[in-house]
Amino acid sequence: MLAAYLNAAQAGMEDRTFIVHAGDHVGASPPASALLQDEPSITFLNLLANKHCKYQRPTDAKCNVVGTLGNHEFDEGKDELLRLLDGGNHATGPFLEDPYRGAKFPYVCANVVRTATNEPLLDPYVIKKINGVRIAFIGVVLRQTPTIVTPSGVAGLTFLDEADAINRYVKQLKADGVRSIVILIHQGGRQTTYQGPTQPSATVVDGTDIRDIVNRLDDEVDVVVSGHAHSFTNALLKNKNGKEILVTQAFSASTAYADIDLEIDKKSRDVVAKSASIITTFADAGPGLTPDLEVAQLVARAEQTVAPLVNQVIGQAAGDILQAENSAGESALGNLIADSQRAAVQVDFAFMNPGGIRTDIRAGEVTWGELFAVQPFGNSLVKLNLTGQQVYDLLNQQWAAPQPFPRILKTSGLTYTWDNNRPANDRIVEIRKNGVPLDRGATYSVVVNNFLAAGGDNFTVLLQGTTQVGGPIDLDALISYIKSLPQPFSAAIEGRITRLN
Repeated sequence: MLAAYLNAAQAGMEDRTFIVHAGDHVGASPPASALLQDEPSITFLNLLANKHCKYQRPTDAKCNVVGTLGNHEFDEGKDELLRLLDGGNHATGPFLEDPYRGAKFPYVCANVVRTATNEPLLDPYVIKKINGVRIAFIGVVLRQTPTIVTPSGVAGLTFLDEADAINRYVKQLKADGVRSIVILIHQGGRQTTYQGPTQPSATVVDGTDIRDIVNRLDDEVDVVVSGHAHSFTNALLKNKNGKEILVTQAFSASTAYADIDLEIDKKSRDVVAKSASIITTFADAGPGLTPDLEVAQLVARAEQTVAPLVNQVIGQAAGDILQAENSAGESALGNLIADSQRAAVQVDFAFMNPGGIRTDIRAGEVTWGELFAVQPFGNSLVKLNLTGQQVYDLLNQQWAAPQPFPRILKTSGLTYTWDNNRPANDRIVEIRKNGVPLDRGATYSVVVNNFLAAGGDNFTVLLQGTTQVGGPIDLDALISYIKSLPQPFSAAIEGRITRLN
């Protein structure tokens, strides 16, 4: 339905409209895309591209689509990322297109460089032209990407400070006479939602990183299209010189888009007025009642291709099993997943990262596709040994800097208490196994996914784990575990994690 809304919004203004995105267009996606290496997601944007867009990273100034990178674009490493953009069949393909041709539009990113050469992985910006006036689009991804992507996914790459990278290329663009500049950034914040055009008094209340980045931007920057927080933003934020910069974010998962209007003075070549509205795309009225035919056909082909696997019924859920956490950080779905991993590998403890749990299990028949949507990354399990002290250190890293919020691991085989009033590196009060306090000097067997085992999400203690042994894929472990449970199955918050203060 998003395509129908975008086509309607630009009707009659196609020669003055650009469609842009701020990253995470691939990765952690539904089976109809993910099982086909997310080629359908790129093809979707190709269908929105105009006749000026060409394959092999086009630079045509009239091509109407531009994208940047999010952290999920690095899930399978830079080589797969470049294949997805440049074309070429995957080792397990071909899928819907043979040969797969890649993206018909440019991806830009200014702050990811090859470590060995310090050269940008992608073009840092692209210049478009409307009625003789040039507009630049600069892309950046959050510099903390290496802390939330498996290390193999970012091997050989360096992630630079976002504002520094932007300002470096703004300087070049200004020297070239470009005065209208839009930033596509995979970083963002949150604010209270509202309808209609940008309200001058609106502000981003939760988003220290994006506020800091905007504060440091060059005065020549006009608009920041943001992402990552999966939330709403429509505000004029001031940089350190008092220049107002329009910042937008249109939720996530194609549920909305930012309709941004710019007025550019042809003489000065600069933006003289700017405003935006966040438009929801709930398919309940207007353009949403008539889906785009080409996109609908693409979706149907992809879903038909994966249907034999996706539609298999795995079990029957007695009720909804949610990823929502209580105040201590425990969740029913997290417990179920951690239990499945401990059962698959037969260890003392299991730890599951919350970012790897992508959606809920709903009551009723549970299919393979629904479980894939819960755990779409295809991570393998890793068995390793930790001392009791290292388990304490691991759980204390749930609050480790520089992450903007705690990442509370989902656990199996132990219970623990933490105190919010204690220092961030010493919040764990006590850990118990079978009701008995953990022996800090003893050795315990542990299972985590390969993302965590490689130090993902800043859980670097796991790099000290000894006697590492590979295990099954996390999704396979969950499927086998659910099949083994009495049906209908259930899971609940059990008090595995207790919070003080």
